[in-house]
Amino acid sequence: MLPTLLLAAPASGSGKTLLTLGLLRAFRDRGLHVVGAKSGPDYIDPRFHQAACGRASSNLDAWAMAEGELRARAQGALGGALGGAGGDGPSARPLLIVEGAMGALDGAPPEGKGSAADLAAALGAPVVMVVDAGRMAGSAALAPAGLRALRPEIEIAGVILNRIGSPRHEAAARRALEGAGLACLGAMPRQEALALPSRHLGLVQAQEHPQLEAFVAAAGAAAAAHLDLDAIAQAARPLRAEPGDAAARLAPPGQRVAVARDAAFAFAYPHLMADWRAQGAELVPFSPLADEAPDAAADAVYLPGGYPELHAGRLAGASAFLGGLRAAAARGATVYGECGGFMALGEALVDADGAAHPMAGLLPVTTSFAVRKMTLGYRRLAPRAGAPWAGALNGHEFHYATIVEEGPAERLFDATDAAGKALAPMGLRVGRVMGSYAHVIAPG
Repeated sequence: MLPTLLLAAPASGSGKTLLTLGLLRAFRDRGLHVVGAKSGPDYIDPRFHQAACGRASSNLDAWAMAEGELRARAQGALGGALGGAGGDGPSARPLLIVEGAMGALDGAPPEGKGSAADLAAALGAPVVMVVDAGRMAGSAALAPAGLRALRPEIEIAGVILNRIGSPRHEAAARRALEGAGLACLGAMPRQEALALPSRHLGLVQAQEHPQLEAFVAAAGAAAAAHLDLDAIAQAARPLRAEPGDAAARLAPPGQRVAVARDAAFAFAYPHLMADWRAQGAELVPFSPLADEAPDAAADAVYLPGGYPELHAGRLAGASAFLGGLRAAAARGATVYGECGGFMALGEALVDADGAAHPMAGLLPVTTSFAVRKMTLGYRRLAPRAGAPWAGALNGHEFHYATIVEEGPAERLFDATDAAGKALAPMGLRVGRVMGSYAHVIAPG
């Protein structure tokens, strides 16, 4: 079985992403066959992982996926990388590094299911705790010791101290870890140059980083200089495996699927794209920002989420793109949009300054970022007649846009939140054109 470990932290903002990138690049530079994965519904961090190690990263969601599916997908992620066209030799050692989300025990209410700790338990992955020690020294052991006490079934491999200010600071924090019986796997000094820019839905996307390769190389050099790479690699354990472990695949919406892919529509789950290909679908990418129309022979068009609000003016002027969507709808193709893609299928998108930009006009809805409200949470979805799927689905919703005007149309999903509370029906459908704010993760 293939070795893996998971980076977790007491809270968001502790430095997990930076340290994951640094480890991925440092281990790649050492010749390991390394690949990343991300806990939970995150579209941005996996692209940074890919930039760091040269291999596609995947999402492992302990709320939306059953334990057997998590193990199967983790095994497939690393197995696919090993079978891919990497630059490493056939004898290169494999390693899967999973980046946790939020705090180690933070999951969906009411029971907190879906945390990084839940994922580590399902995979049998040792946890490396990332502790932001910038405002502590002797307290550095509190969070990892607490996780060890609260989740004794999880192996705590050790701790990485982040944002260390001086040798004296590091020594005090190390003593605290030693006193608690915790291994220190390295101490990363404060480095403002390695801060990652962010915006309202998270980090700025990898493809938008102005000096991505230089940044990742610097993160890898810092990891090599300040972390005990040998001890971290040795801490990895083989993935758990049990009879019956298998991934439940979501059927593709068509056999030839035009998939929007650029900075405005980048939030497509890699595991769904891989599942669609595995079931025989041909995926044909196109760029709305380059004013490319979806493939005229496609029997389905998929507009994933992203940041259309940042490019609303360009999208409104992309006549080939918008005309191609209308042509696809006219010939009876399935046209499906999620979150940002849903907004693009509407009548108009109002940007943060209050300017309205005409969109495809295929769904009777106008969305706005001038009237902002954060909506965040997991969703259990029951597709209604006409949806691309018939069975129960697990999904996620995260957006700041609001619906300011809506006309008559069929609803797409009945929905509940993670606690089982009924929500208003989600999404709209007009014939074979449909969309909603929900991002589908996996069959329910």
